[in-house]
Amino acid sequence: MKLLEEKIQKEGRVIGTEVLKVDNFLNHQVDPELMQAMGAEFARLFADEKIDKVVTVESSGIAPAVFAALALHVPMVFARKKKSLTLSDDNYTADVFSFTKQETNHIIIDKRFLGAGERVLLIDDFLANGQAVEGLMEIAKAANAEVVGIGIVIEKTFQKGRALLDERGIRVESLARIAAFEDGHVVFAD
Repeated sequence: MKLLEEKIQKEGRVIGTEVLKVDNFLNHQVDPELMQAMGAEFARLFADEKIDKVVTVESSGIAPAVFAALALHVPMVFARKKKSLTLSDDNYTADVFSFTKQETNHIIIDKRFLGAGERVLLIDDFLANGQAVEGLMEIAKAANAEVVGIGIVIEKTFQKGRALLDERGIRVESLARIAAFEDGHVVFAD
């Protein structure tokens, strides 16, 4: 997605050799027009999948997932990272290690919002080591829901996440694919 790549080049900040900071438009401040365009692109890519729900993890996946769900005319569900007093005890859970934060989160989806036989599209902001997506797939499996595809905003092809998903035979569509960070600059994959 050219628009996203241009935004990454212009406003993204490379930190070291493994981290891209996109807090100016994706995961702190949000560019709603870009999110809408990304949601439309995810909807186009997965238009033939008969999706029942879009599922993501809070918080950075919410904006692109909402716009994808809007374009697909289906509900969006997000896994919470912390249990609140209002969340029931009847839920699906998984543990997810965050590469960026170097911590494990216990993600939770109330059983009322993900059901057997539902066809779900998983959306996430980054694909690096694949931990968030693995956690969402674990929850989908527990719910007997079918993961029909995974939409990734930014994929770091030099990390192992994509290989893990390819082994499972699940369709993955990434809007921007990064091959490397060189001298503080992003190098996109072909």
